[in-house]
Amino acid sequence: MGSDLLSQTKPSTGPTQGKDPANQSTTALLSSNTNSSLDDPSTKDYPSRRPTTTVLFVVAFLLLTCIALSATFAFAFLFFSTSSSSSDSSSSSSVTHSSARPLKKLEHPVVLLISSDGFRFGYQFKTPTPNIHRLIANGTEAETGLIPVFPTLTFPNHYSIVTGLYPAYHGIINNYFVDPYTGETFTMASHEPKWWLGEPLWETVANHGLKASTYFWPGSEVKKGAWTCPENFCMFYNGSVPFEERVDTVLSYFDLPGSEVPVFMTLYFEDPDHQGHQVGPDDPELTEAVARIDRVLGRLIDGLEKRGVFEDVSIIMVGGHGMVGTCDKKLIFLDDLASWIEIPADWVQYYSPLLAIRPPSGYAPSDVVAKMREGLESGKVENGKNLKVFLKEELPSRLHYAASDRIPPIIGLIEEGFTVEQKRSNQKECGGAHGYDNAIFSMRTIFIGHGPQFARGQKVPSFENVQIYNLVTSILKIQGAPNNGSASFPTSILLPSK
Repeated sequence: MGSDLLSQTKPSTGPTQGKDPANQSTTALLSSNTNSSLDDPSTKDYPSRRPTTTVLFVVAFLLLTCIALSATFAFAFLFFSTSSSSSDSSSSSSVTHSSARPLKKLEHPVVLLISSDGFRFGYQFKTPTPNIHRLIANGTEAETGLIPVFPTLTFPNHYSIVTGLYPAYHGIINNYFVDPYTGETFTMASHEPKWWLGEPLWETVANHGLKASTYFWPGSEVKKGAWTCPENFCMFYNGSVPFEERVDTVLSYFDLPGSEVPVFMTLYFEDPDHQGHQVGPDDPELTEAVARIDRVLGRLIDGLEKRGVFEDVSIIMVGGHGMVGTCDKKLIFLDDLASWIEIPADWVQYYSPLLAIRPPSGYAPSDVVAKMREGLESGKVENGKNLKVFLKEELPSRLHYAASDRIPPIIGLIEEGFTVEQKRSNQKECGGAHGYDNAIFSMRTIFIGHGPQFARGQKVPSFENVQIYNLVTSILKIQGAPNNGSASFPTSILLPSK
């Protein structure tokens, strides 16, 4: 923009370039009048008029010179005053945002990690959300949303957020899956430590002899390492608990003696994911769910302010994933592939929006993929072009979805909004889904950071949620476990400590 403005204001190329306009005008006037006087024959008969004319010209010259000098000094004064003021303002802003703000009441840093599950990026503009926008205006926001890991499902993503690991490394590769060795099935109610690999933040905190609390978060009920899921500080998931009760419980932790306030807390809301699945991302019911989340955030902020700790707490608000609308006309049926290869239902671990197939022994996965591709690309399978099947090791490396035996050998990537089913039925419905390729923009969610180490009004580029683990350990000043995030990432987001 600056260069455009400059190009529109080109310097003059005429004879006046570089001269003071006031002095130039005065010189021209003197030159014109003096020549006229000397060349006028009548002046030769009346020489007494020449001194009077000269005096007038000198007086005019002095007056114009004084005016020009006064204007020059006035301009210089205003210019340097403005520059000085701008410099002071810039300096003041620099001081305000150059380092982390000191704690006013809390004895130690506290991170409150909040998830509004299924909060697709852009929902914050569907309806007035004053509390969310207050956090954004006075904190740091991922300008075009937080990028979930693949698959863009609730359990894999929430566990990636708290471990900094991709699903292939933390073990929760789907909401449901089968162990290929034992035949056991993982569900969202599985709390045995053997499923949950890596080191979640609450375990990291406990390893440092510090206190953590979890009000619902996938994996938090699992007793693992130094984390014992302490009573009153570790809540087992119960979706019937009102959001307001969850907020009030978290607020009660700030009423404890200073040294007993947990340094890390989680708070989970299943909205607007719940409504998104039922009605899709554009229904009024979904909009009301977003407004409800904003209201409970307002309750949280008010409670923190009444306790005098709102500016001390580092609030990180995220979602697990986004949401996209689905309808019956966007269906792909595996039975339609029967002319090329039959895919029995017991081969399929997950249909949609991530197709996962584990053929029994005796069937080479590469042969299955080749025949499926032949059928899908034939043009004879309805919507077949919207399903791409891969051997997992052939998946795009950016998905990080191969390095685990728990991941079935055949993975199907489905185009946005499409759904895979086993066979045709008379069931008709529209709703919403997630789980698709994380490069699809509708899968993005939000990231908002507010607190002493987050600059006010800062916008940062989008990033993957595996970076959040190191962000939290950096705020808490503790050593984290090895993970897939970048060790230097926190310096690009956080203000340095003094």
